[in-house]
Amino acid sequence: MTLREKFSGEIIKEKLGRLPRQVFMSEYFILFLCVFVFLALIPFIPVIASPYNMSSLSSNIWPLYAVAIGQTLVLIIAGIDLSQGAIISLTSVIGASLIATAADPIIFSKSPIWGWLLFENGGILTNNGAGIFLAVLAMLLVGLLIGFINGSLIVYARIPAFMVTLVTQTFFAGLAIYYVKSENIINLPDGFTAIGEDSGGLISYAMVITLILAISSQFILSRTMFGRWLYATGTNIRASVVSGVPTKKVVILTYMFSGFCAAVASVLYSSRMDMGRPTLGVPLLLDVIGGAVIGGSSLSGGKGKVLWTFFGVVFLTLLGNALSLLNVPFFWIEIVKGSVILLAALLDVIRTRILQQQNV
Repeated sequence: MTLREKFSGEIIKEKLGRLPRQVFMSEYFILFLCVFVFLALIPFIPVIASPYNMSSLSSNIWPLYAVAIGQTLVLIIAGIDLSQGAIISLTSVIGASLIATAADPIIFSKSPIWGWLLFENGGILTNNGAGIFLAVLAMLLVGLLIGFINGSLIVYARIPAFMVTLVTQTFFAGLAIYYVKSENIINLPDGFTAIGEDSGGLISYAMVITLILAISSQFILSRTMFGRWLYATGTNIRASVVSGVPTKKVVILTYMFSGFCAAVASVLYSSRMDMGRPTLGVPLLLDVIGGAVIGGSSLSGGKGKVLWTFFGVVFLTLLGNALSLLNVPFFWIEIVKGSVILLAALLDVIRTRILQQQNV
């Protein structure tokens, strides 16, 4: 072997030795992991790669991704929004009550909305030509309002975000149940249910709506002054105040955006399920925060990307889908998901420490 060949072999060996570390530190690490897990599962669960299952995966990803986008921006400012599930539930029944085409008086006669918003022949906007648009608008405005309440309490009352959003989560989740007395509102118009309809392929209205939301969010984060303010607030809020960043405005607007994203997800979920459900958002909180954390958003703030969250949501959805296909009991699915999210948070700490050591 010549000296040149030996030298080249050592270089190749060195590069191969660095490859695992480079993959681990890459911002696309979760994407690589998704591809690896998917390919590894095909021999054991062939149906996972079937067109039907891929379509089902896609329809599960987009609504969850929509709400996780809002959570990502909240995590960037070192906050957390536990009220998103309640926003989804409340806006679901509010929107459905406005446009339902019929309602059973035996079921809803004790509901506080019976006789002024909801009637036997449907909701108050049922026969309005712009009824669906107005109902969706009402859902989005409610999401913005709850986000405004969260942000204002955090900023002006100086109550920790965890406590504020935990309280609003409890309050508005209870309000959603009281609104319809724990009943689901069915008989929604075709124009509304078409929004969440599964087209049988990968392209759907839910996908288009969520991608518009994602692209807009990423543009704000990477191309605007407000995006820089978000990262600055999350990295060091005191330094941001000294630097002239309007941190109060940033926090309030971020929580309003989080509420808006939850309302968008509520539209997608409600239209897909063809009902307004007062507990619709209850089981989603773990997946929402988990998707953002697995994607790489830091619970300490100052770090996160909309694209990373997409990778995290895909991985979590793929994991849940695989476990379901294996007929794993529901409680084990939740245990595995929780463990994966905890592991993701631990990996984020390790990666951060490695980067800090490299920068020293």
